Amino acid sequence: MSTRHLPEPTFARTRLGSGPGLVLAHGAGSSLANTYGPILDQLAARHTVVGIDYPGSGDTPRSATPLSVDDLADQLVAAADAEGLGRFALSGFSLGGPVAIRAAARHPERVTALVLTATFPHRSNRLALASSVWRKIAASGDQQMLAEFLVMMSLGTQALESMSAEQLQQTLGFAAATAADGTPEQADLVGRADVREDLAGITVPTLVISTSDDWFTSTALHRQIAETIPGAELAELATGHLPMVELPEEWLRLITDFLAKHSQSG
Repeated sequence: MSTRHLPEPTFARTRLGSGPGLVLAHGAGSSLANTYGPILDQLAARHTVVGIDYPGSGDTPRSATPLSVDDLADQLVAAADAEGLGRFALSGFSLGGPVAIRAAARHPERVTALVLTATFPHRSNRLALASSVWRKIAASGDQQMLAEFLVMMSLGTQALESMSAEQLQQTLGFAAATAADGTPEQADLVGRADVREDLAGITVPTLVISTSDDWFTSTALHRQIAETIPGAELAELATGHLPMVELPEEWLRLITDFLAKHSQSG
């Protein structure tokens, strides 16, 4: 168990599968199911998968106060505790990256490996602007505008431009319907999260998956993580911000191949 005190696990959580532990941290404005859904069953075929939904996502009530990376990280580890995982690998996507990094920094005795996808150690100017616009649109309640912003920002050029008009409208409808109620608070945290001081102290095997056509989190941010965490590996996916939409099988292969080399039971 963790040497640092953990809170009671209050976030909605999911447990699937069996095998070495794998704890998942989802992206902002999404949920565990919407971030990892296309590969969740395949991950659970090899691992005991545990994931949480942040406040305002899934079945976790929306927060009345600003979110913090520390709180999300501790809730992530508390969920692993509640599901009987002693040691586990961590996979973080987008905002889930800083959450996973902070969890590994605060509870190093628990973590066996890190996989970080389309993520960031702090906000760049572009990410600061994007998260501010994202938060304001989400807070306005205009779901159509929110969907248009997210699809424009999240999909890679090839994926977006290859859509027919009908496919684009269907995608916008899905984005509008699945946006998390807690998006304003989660987008706000994207603009504040900063885990740069944690990076050099990470000692577990780490894979950074860089989404090379990403308008939200730049390849420069991905490289910064890979170059600062000692011994981290860098892999590239030719997608926008959403590999689970554009290249789910390739994303799955990168994660499972890396974890097959580095996961431990616990």
